Amino acid sequence: MKKIYSFILLVVIIILFFRDCSIKKKEINIISNPNSLDVLVNKFNKLNSEYIPSDLILMPLKNSNKDKYLRKEAADNFIKLSNDASLLNYKIIIASAYRSYEYQTNLYDDYKEKYDFKYTSSCCAQAGFSEHQTGLAIDVMGSNNDYHKFDESQEFNWMINNCYKYGFILRYPKGKEKITGFKYEPWHYRYVGVKLAIFLHQKNITLEEYHKKKEIK
Repeated sequence: MKKIYSFILLVVIIILFFRDCSIKKKEINIISNPNSLDVLVNKFNKLNSEYIPSDLILMPLKNSNKDKYLRKEAADNFIKLSNDASLLNYKIIIASAYRSYEYQTNLYDDYKEKYDFKYTSSCCAQAGFSEHQTGLAIDVMGSNNDYHKFDESQEFNWMINNCYKYGFILRYPKGKEKITGFKYEPWHYRYVGVKLAIFLHQKNITLEEYHKKKEIK
Protein backbone atom coordinates (compact mmCIF):
# COMPACT_ATOMS: atom_id res chain seq x y z
CA MET A 1 0.00 0.00 0.00
CA LYS A 2 2.84 2.35 0.89
CA LYS A 3 4.43 1.67 -2.51
CA ILE A 4 1.20 2.69 -4.26
CA TYR A 5 0.99 5.93 -2.27
CA SER A 6 4.66 6.64 -2.97
CA PHE A 7 4.13 6.04 -6.69
CA ILE A 8 1.09 8.34 -6.78
CA LEU A 9 3.01 11.04 -4.91
CA LEU A 10 5.90 10.73 -7.38
CA VAL A 11 3.53 11.10 -10.34
CA VAL A 12 1.94 14.21 -8.79
CA ILE A 13 5.37 15.76 -8.16
CA ILE A 14 6.44 15.11 -11.77
CA ILE A 15 3.22 16.65 -13.14
CA LEU A 16 3.62 19.76 -10.96
CA PHE A 17 7.27 20.06 -11.91
CA PHE A 18 6.62 20.04 -15.65
CA ARG A 19 3.63 22.35 -15.24
CA ASP A 20 5.79 24.90 -13.41
CA CYS A 21 8.49 24.55 -16.06
CA SER A 22 6.01 25.29 -18.82
CA ILE A 23 4.83 28.39 -16.98
CA LYS A 24 8.38 29.62 -16.41
CA LYS A 25 9.26 29.01 -20.06
CA LYS A 26 6.47 31.26 -21.33
CA GLU A 27 8.16 33.82 -23.52
CA ILE A 28 8.68 37.32 -22.17
CA ASN A 29 7.83 39.99 -24.72
CA ILE A 30 9.89 43.20 -24.75
CA ILE A 31 7.40 46.00 -25.37
CA SER A 32 8.01 47.91 -28.61
CA ASN A 33 5.18 50.46 -28.23
CA PRO A 34 5.57 51.84 -24.69
CA ASN A 35 4.00 55.18 -25.61
CA SER A 36 0.73 53.64 -26.81
CA LEU A 37 -2.24 54.37 -24.56
CA ASP A 38 -3.37 50.76 -24.77
CA VAL A 39 0.08 49.28 -24.09
CA LEU A 40 -0.15 45.98 -22.21
CA VAL A 41 2.32 45.74 -19.35
CA ASN A 42 2.05 42.60 -17.21
CA LYS A 43 4.07 39.58 -16.11
CA PHE A 44 4.79 38.57 -19.69
CA ASN A 45 5.22 42.00 -21.30
CA LYS A 46 8.21 43.99 -20.14
CA LEU A 47 9.25 47.62 -20.51
CA ASN A 48 12.84 48.55 -21.25
CA SER A 49 14.71 49.56 -18.10
CA GLU A 50 15.60 52.90 -19.69
CA TYR A 51 12.04 53.81 -20.68
CA ILE A 52 10.83 57.12 -19.23
CA PRO A 53 7.74 58.83 -20.73
CA SER A 54 8.70 62.14 -22.34
CA ASP A 55 5.49 63.99 -21.41
CA LEU A 56 5.32 63.49 -17.64
CA ILE A 57 3.87 66.43 -15.71
CA LEU A 58 3.68 67.15 -12.00
CA MET A 59 0.21 66.65 -10.55
CA PRO A 60 -1.41 69.53 -8.61
CA LEU A 61 -1.57 69.02 -4.86
CA LYS A 62 -5.33 69.57 -5.05
CA ASN A 63 -5.62 66.28 -6.94
CA SER A 64 -2.64 64.31 -5.70
CA ASN A 65 -0.15 63.65 -2.97
CA LYS A 66 3.20 65.42 -3.25
CA ASP A 67 5.61 64.78 -6.14
CA LYS A 68 3.38 62.56 -8.30
CA TYR A 69 3.80 62.57 -12.07
CA LEU A 70 1.61 61.34 -14.93
CA ARG A 71 1.71 61.57 -18.69
CA LYS A 72 -0.04 64.76 -19.78
CA GLU A 73 -3.20 63.26 -21.32
CA ALA A 74 -3.74 60.97 -18.32
CA ALA A 75 -3.02 63.87 -15.95
CA ASP A 76 -5.46 66.24 -17.66
CA ASN A 77 -8.24 63.66 -17.56
CA PHE A 78 -7.60 62.68 -13.96
CA ILE A 79 -7.70 66.33 -12.91
CA LYS A 80 -11.14 66.58 -14.53
CA LEU A 81 -12.24 63.40 -12.75
CA SER A 82 -10.95 64.56 -9.38
CA ASN A 83 -12.45 68.04 -9.73
CA ASP A 84 -15.84 66.69 -10.83
CA ALA A 85 -15.84 64.31 -7.88
CA SER A 86 -15.00 67.23 -5.60
CA LEU A 87 -18.13 69.07 -6.77
CA LEU A 88 -20.11 66.16 -5.33
CA ASN A 89 -18.16 66.37 -2.06
CA TYR A 90 -16.05 63.34 -2.94
CA LYS A 91 -12.30 63.25 -2.44
CA ILE A 92 -10.39 61.20 -5.01
CA ILE A 93 -6.67 61.90 -5.15
CA ILE A 94 -3.57 60.11 -6.38
CA ALA A 95 -1.48 58.22 -3.84
CA SER A 96 0.94 56.75 -6.39
CA ALA A 97 1.54 57.41 -10.08
CA TYR A 98 4.67 57.20 -12.27
CA ARG A 99 7.45 55.03 -10.85
CA SER A 100 10.87 54.67 -12.38
CA TYR A 101 12.49 51.30 -13.07
CA GLU A 102 14.86 51.87 -10.16
CA TYR A 103 12.02 52.78 -7.78
CA GLN A 104 10.12 49.61 -8.71
CA THR A 105 13.25 47.52 -8.19
CA ASN A 106 13.58 48.78 -4.62
CA LEU A 107 9.86 48.38 -3.96
CA TYR A 108 9.85 44.77 -5.15
CA ASP A 109 12.93 44.00 -3.05
CA ASP A 110 11.17 45.45 0.01
CA TYR A 111 8.16 43.23 -0.61
CA LYS A 112 10.38 40.15 -0.95
CA GLU A 113 11.95 40.87 2.42
CA LYS A 114 8.58 41.28 4.15
CA TYR A 115 6.38 38.69 2.43
CA ASP A 116 6.59 35.27 0.79
CA PHE A 117 6.93 34.90 -2.98
CA LYS A 118 3.28 34.02 -3.62
CA TYR A 119 1.93 37.16 -1.94
CA THR A 120 4.64 39.39 -3.41
CA SER A 121 3.95 38.09 -6.90
CA SER A 122 0.20 38.70 -6.51
CA CYS A 123 0.47 42.39 -5.68
CA CYS A 124 3.87 43.81 -6.60
CA ALA A 125 5.34 43.74 -10.09
CA GLN A 126 9.02 43.30 -10.76
CA ALA A 127 10.81 46.24 -12.34
CA GLY A 128 9.96 46.51 -16.02
CA PHE A 129 6.70 44.65 -15.51
CA SER A 130 4.93 47.48 -13.69
CA GLU A 131 2.31 49.67 -15.34
CA HIS A 132 3.40 52.55 -13.14
CA GLN A 133 6.51 52.95 -15.32
CA THR A 134 4.24 53.92 -18.25
CA GLY A 135 3.03 57.05 -16.46
CA LEU A 136 -0.54 55.90 -17.15
CA ALA A 137 -1.28 53.98 -13.95
CA ILE A 138 -2.47 55.43 -10.64
CA ASP A 139 -3.30 54.28 -7.14
CA VAL A 140 -6.05 56.45 -5.67
CA MET A 141 -7.48 57.06 -2.24
CA GLY A 142 -10.68 58.57 -0.93
CA SER A 143 -11.84 60.43 2.14
CA ASN A 144 -10.83 57.54 4.43
CA ASN A 145 -7.20 58.39 3.49
CA ASP A 146 -6.22 54.73 3.00
CA TYR A 147 -5.76 53.64 -0.60
CA HIS A 148 -5.62 49.96 0.41
CA LYS A 149 -9.19 50.42 1.69
CA PHE A 150 -10.42 52.56 -1.17
CA ASP A 151 -13.35 50.19 -1.73
CA GLU A 152 -14.52 50.99 1.80
CA SER A 153 -14.61 54.72 1.09
CA GLN A 154 -17.71 56.63 0.02
CA GLU A 155 -15.93 57.51 -3.22
CA PHE A 156 -15.44 53.97 -4.49
CA ASN A 157 -18.85 53.41 -6.10
CA TRP A 158 -18.71 56.77 -7.84
CA MET A 159 -15.24 55.97 -9.16
CA ILE A 160 -16.25 52.55 -10.46
CA ASN A 161 -19.33 53.95 -12.20
CA ASN A 162 -17.67 57.01 -13.69
CA CYS A 163 -13.92 56.51 -14.20
CA TYR A 164 -14.34 55.14 -17.73
CA LYS A 165 -15.94 58.43 -18.81
CA TYR A 166 -12.55 60.03 -18.17
CA GLY A 167 -10.53 57.25 -19.85
CA PHE A 168 -9.67 55.16 -16.79
CA ILE A 169 -10.38 51.50 -16.01
CA LEU A 170 -10.15 49.44 -12.84
CA ARG A 171 -7.09 47.48 -13.89
CA TYR A 172 -7.23 44.48 -11.55
CA PRO A 173 -10.91 43.67 -10.93
CA LYS A 174 -12.30 41.00 -8.62
CA GLY A 175 -12.81 37.65 -10.32
CA LYS A 176 -10.21 38.34 -13.03
CA GLU A 177 -7.11 37.46 -11.00
CA LYS A 178 -6.13 34.49 -13.20
CA ILE A 179 -6.32 36.72 -16.26
CA THR A 180 -4.45 39.78 -14.96
CA GLY A 181 -2.00 37.86 -12.76
CA PHE A 182 -2.66 40.18 -9.81
CA LYS A 183 -5.01 40.13 -6.89
CA TYR A 184 -8.04 42.43 -6.75
CA GLU A 185 -6.84 46.02 -6.33
CA PRO A 186 -9.75 48.47 -5.96
CA TRP A 187 -7.30 51.39 -5.81
CA HIS A 188 -5.37 50.73 -9.04
CA TYR A 189 -6.63 52.44 -12.21
CA ARG A 190 -5.15 52.72 -15.65
CA TYR A 191 -5.60 55.40 -18.29
CA VAL A 192 -6.31 53.92 -21.74
CA GLY A 193 -8.16 56.81 -23.39
CA VAL A 194 -11.88 57.56 -23.25
CA LYS A 195 -12.93 55.54 -26.31
CA LEU A 196 -11.21 52.33 -25.20
CA ALA A 197 -12.23 52.78 -21.56
CA ILE A 198 -15.89 53.00 -22.59
CA PHE A 199 -15.50 49.86 -24.73
CA LEU A 200 -13.83 47.86 -21.93
CA HIS A 201 -16.48 49.03 -19.46
CA GLN A 202 -19.34 48.03 -21.75
CA LYS A 203 -17.84 44.62 -22.50
CA ASN A 204 -16.68 44.09 -18.89
CA ILE A 205 -13.28 42.84 -20.02
CA THR A 206 -9.71 43.46 -18.92
CA LEU A 207 -6.86 44.88 -20.95
CA GLU A 208 -5.49 41.33 -21.30
CA GLU A 209 -8.79 40.10 -22.76
CA TYR A 210 -8.91 43.07 -25.14
CA HIS A 211 -5.42 42.37 -26.47
CA LYS A 212 -6.27 38.66 -26.78
CA LYS A 213 -9.23 39.58 -29.00
CA LYS A 214 -6.97 41.84 -31.07
CA GLU A 215 -4.54 38.96 -31.63
CA ILE A 216 -7.34 36.67 -32.82
CA LYS A 217 -8.52 39.28 -35.31
